[in-house]
Amino acid sequence: MTDMTETLTPNTTAGITDAARQYFSEGDPLSDTKAPAGPISDKWNQRKFDAKLVNPANRRKLSVIIVGTGLAGGAAAATLGEAGYHVKAFCYQDSPRRAHSIAAQGGINAAKNYKEDGDSTFRLFYDTVKGGDYRARETNVYRLAEVSANIIDQCVAQGVPFAREYGGLLDNRSFGGVQVSRTFYARGQTGQQLLIGAYQALERQIGAGTVEMYARHEMVELIVVEGRARGIIVRDMVTGEIETHLADAVVLATGGYGNVFFLSTNAMGCNVTANWRAYRKGAYFANPCYTQIHPTCIPVHGDKQSKLTLMSESLRNDGRIWVPKKAEDCDKDPRQIAEEDRDYYLERIYPAFGNLVPRDIASRQAKNMCDEGRGVGPAVVEISPEGEERRVRRGVYLDFADAIERMGEDAVRTKYGNLFDMYERITGENPYKVPMRIYPAVHYTMGGLWVDYDLQSTIPGLFVTGEANFSDHGANRLGASALMQGLSDGYFVLPNTIRDYLADGPFPKIDGNDPAVAQARDSVFDRIEHFLNCNGTRSVDSFHKELGQIMWEYCGMERSEEGLMKAIGLIRELKKEFYSNLRVLGKADQMNQSLEKAGRVADFIELGELMCIDALHRRESCGGHFRAESQTEDGEAMRHDDEFLYVAAWQYAGEDQPPILHKEDLVYEFIELKQRSYK
Repeated sequence: MTDMTETLTPNTTAGITDAARQYFSEGDPLSDTKAPAGPISDKWNQRKFDAKLVNPANRRKLSVIIVGTGLAGGAAAATLGEAGYHVKAFCYQDSPRRAHSIAAQGGINAAKNYKEDGDSTFRLFYDTVKGGDYRARETNVYRLAEVSANIIDQCVAQGVPFAREYGGLLDNRSFGGVQVSRTFYARGQTGQQLLIGAYQALERQIGAGTVEMYARHEMVELIVVEGRARGIIVRDMVTGEIETHLADAVVLATGGYGNVFFLSTNAMGCNVTANWRAYRKGAYFANPCYTQIHPTCIPVHGDKQSKLTLMSESLRNDGRIWVPKKAEDCDKDPRQIAEEDRDYYLERIYPAFGNLVPRDIASRQAKNMCDEGRGVGPAVVEISPEGEERRVRRGVYLDFADAIERMGEDAVRTKYGNLFDMYERITGENPYKVPMRIYPAVHYTMGGLWVDYDLQSTIPGLFVTGEANFSDHGANRLGASALMQGLSDGYFVLPNTIRDYLADGPFPKIDGNDPAVAQARDSVFDRIEHFLNCNGTRSVDSFHKELGQIMWEYCGMERSEEGLMKAIGLIRELKKEFYSNLRVLGKADQMNQSLEKAGRVADFIELGELMCIDALHRRESCGGHFRAESQTEDGEAMRHDDEFLYVAAWQYAGEDQPPILHKEDLVYEFIELKQRSYK
């Protein structure tokens, strides 16, 4: 690994291989034309000034649809409603309070520098770009860092109960990939408390009549009229009714696609359908292969699981991660393993950052330890897509013994009590007495729909916020940045950029008889009819699980050309069987969870193929995308900036046609490209 101050030497051994090129074609280059020129610290203020205004009387004539009511969607709906626009908000949950944003419990980053430890807007910007392995767009990331301080003020004003120091000031802790304390938190419930704040703001606007809320409604199609996004088709998940909703603009705030792997930390309902319907209508999908494996999850305990549980990254502040030095000690009670027989491998390999290295690095090293035969916990059976069985131990220790001795059990309980309680309920083990066992699991997705500086996709009038877009995290998201991006986009960015588009409205009125609307509705009915009348022998879940096995095996923590090409073939075979041998019981005009899952898994299958094509074409390692062919002598990720310094934005080319690759060159004007090091 090169030193942090050493610049990269161009490497010409990479490049897209002929084997990869058979799966796609290349289109015109892509660029973001919305970010103003000039110093990076001035760009956001300049863009806000340049964006056209909409006077209050005209706002009442304009309508916006927002799909998803987590932090990004809920905050956007509340803010746009407060501004006077007419907003329709949709979620598939029975309440916005059940959005998956509550799962990000560890904290939210902000460049407040309360600890006087050298933090700043520029340092947060630098840490985020470096943490993403130099594959994010500079302008968007700097804006995120700049806006971060406003988020804390907003949330404190809403009553979010952030942790405070003895003197009453807001407390901070550290997260992976940084050497300062900038993470604000509310015990281990940060996402939940932030969501309640956004929910209260949203409910206020619902009460005021500026926001119409549609819970238990799932978007199943995007309506595009004369090249502009003008509405959505939704299914009422209680009655089965197919509804058409039209507006002047559409905002997708629907989260990530980690459930393509079947087993993930995502809520079971999380899906890619809204994004994928937009992709098939012309929105480019950027960097789909950039998925994040979180290192701090409760290990898989058998082959009947359908969900994995995240233990917050905040635990790595005070917990120490280790495995036995000798494989023969893996069966022992960890409390009986002497200190000199323990390998605190992150502290050994990365002394500068220790247990707080970024998630991609911590995850790969945990896998390496287990692959060496030094994993802990019960052996589990792993079944490959070909049906081969192997028994392995997939776990490492996260030990709080030193923290309890240093701080006292009561202090640990105050900071992490709900997380410890959750662990004990799931595993039956007391983490105050016995070290936790953790292992990496699919968590976040950095890829998403391509957006410009205004958060607008390649379809005019379609805006994408939060995890649903690609813009801020590059190839790896730093911990505590998901909540930051969601609230940044919802409260501060989108309301200032969407007005530039809406200022050209109101747009021509359309109704349900418009040919584009009728076509969208017909496609939904055709899709439902096929699923219900297929009359095959396999359940939706069986297809989803098989897809997940393929993705984890060949497009998971490590990828290779051979494996990815095999995965593409397996996914194509799976898709054929899915459409010919699927069995969905029940009817369309009633609550039907199997029908809901069928639509979601159909889209996951197509997404899985695109993810593998994207991973195959990018013959370099960066962040969470680790190609076996591209690593340093000591096993670290090796980028190839001369070949792959771009965003890969994929365009849908038609059914069974190879996707079209559009490249947006990444230009680093304010940060120097370096080989990432945390040693």
